[in-house]
Amino acid sequence: MATAPSSGTSSSAGTSGSSTPTPKDTLTNGDVKPAGDSLEDLLNQIEDYAPTIPDAVTSFYLNRAGFEASDPRVTRVISLAAQKFISDIANDALQHCKMRGSGQSSKKVGKDKRYTLTMEDLTPALSEHGINVKKPYYFT
Repeated sequence: MATAPSSGTSSSAGTSGSSTPTPKDTLTNGDVKPAGDSLEDLLNQIEDYAPTIPDAVTSFYLNRAGFEASDPRVTRVISLAAQKFISDIANDALQHCKMRGSGQSSKKVGKDKRYTLTMEDLTPALSEHGINVKKPYYFT
């Protein structure tokens, strides 16, 4: 998976309720950088970044939800957030798969071991993120 370019700056204001700046918020000359600078840095870096989810797909679902972004960088930031969300869910499902399979003996040992994404692993990973999935009823 591709990752976003990092600038070495903090994306948050840096403090949690405190009025004193942290070392991350302090420039080399001792001045405190404004909170908007990190957002501007992110938006400038995101212009050249191509997220895994194409802008057209993100724009389609944003428009369907009633959101219209005139700046394509906003769409890219939302694409990046969606990519991170999907990546976290897939990683959690992989961890569930590994935990479930750790008690079983397997014939494949080493780096040839392959994992399959199943609903059995995906369901708890999704529920950790607030998405409830139920199996459809089977009619005969």
